[in-house]
Amino acid sequence: MKSPVVEAVWSRRSALEYTSLVEAMTLATLVFIAVPLKHVGGWACGVRVLGPIHGLAFVAYTWTLLQAVGAGGWTKCEISRAAIAALVPLGGFLNWRWLTRKVQAEQRGSLPS
Repeated sequence: MKSPVVEAVWSRRSALEYTSLVEAMTLATLVFIAVPLKHVGGWACGVRVLGPIHGLAFVAYTWTLLQAVGAGGWTKCEISRAAIAALVPLGGFLNWRWLTRKVQAEQRGSLPS
């Protein structure tokens, strides 16, 4: 049986996986669909709608990252990687993949590669 502390850390990391994915999807949609439609097609509605949605997703990801880091078990390199990934379009998808492997490795009791 796993301790409550271990369960809480895994739960936060799992939440971080999902918020990373949502943040990446909203940023990619904003940058690659809504912004070009605004500038090429004159359709600003997409940016007005997706901008706040992405902002909310970014805040949720940042909050979840802070909670996961606060629970411990993160190196400075991992924290930097997770924070920078949210600022780069498509970086969140790579971050999601890395986080998924990290959680799976910790559940097996081995280190991620």
